[in-house]
Amino acid sequence: MTQYNDYFGPEGLRVRGTVVVVPGRGETRATYARFGKRLAADAYRVRVVDAPALGPEDLTASLTELGTRLDDAVEGTAAQDGVVRPVVVIGADSGAAALAALLGRTAAAPTTRPDALVIAGPPGRAAGPLGSWDDELDVRTSCPTHRATLTDDPDVGRGSLAEELPGDLVAAVQDADTDLPVLLLVGDADPLADHGALERAAKSLPHARLSVVHGAHHDVLNDLQHRSVAAEVVSFLETVRNELRPVITVRSSGW
Repeated sequence: MTQYNDYFGPEGLRVRGTVVVVPGRGETRATYARFGKRLAADAYRVRVVDAPALGPEDLTASLTELGTRLDDAVEGTAAQDGVVRPVVVIGADSGAAALAALLGRTAAAPTTRPDALVIAGPPGRAAGPLGSWDDELDVRTSCPTHRATLTDDPDVGRGSLAEELPGDLVAAVQDADTDLPVLLLVGDADPLADHGALERAAKSLPHARLSVVHGAHHDVLNDLQHRSVAAEVVSFLETVRNELRPVITVRSSGW
């Protein structure tokens, strides 16, 4: 059984970079099919891995395993000329927190150091009792297509957002310490986000941008605003390719 879901750019176009996506609680690789296809359409090589297992009993071992998996995922994308850089890792929910924790631990960090990081919908607080599946969907998204994707996937872990994450993992985003370029993405309607902590984290990092998606819920990469969010991610990827110099700046605008 394959360990990854792969998405390739249009035939004949040069690959612009390598993206590895790490899902969060309850999600599967199939959860990110739409997102992966959208980034791949802009000639990025996209690979989605399985969500990490993050038990509180041995967090270091879990993060080490994730680092090894990321190494394998990146190296597995190599063509004749090697891995196409920049290499950017994108994490959602617990996947985002795990990446923040992993890249702050030298011992567990992947051998193939990424060039940039996207933290999407990091958990800042516990969801608490969720009740029905519809209640969990309401926390996640208002997008009917994404709701159907989650509902129709028998491997999605229902009730997973109520699972407590290790405190050190939740704090990893707030206490992030990295010199990598970081794009933080959060929905302003995300009930699990600690918006104040994210603002402080963004200001404390040397190369960070906090983008707030209006009306988006916890699954910020897949909510109703997914087109604009994907465009924001692609803009970030292009900026990383351009040595953090914005490709476009607005000098005048009426809106």
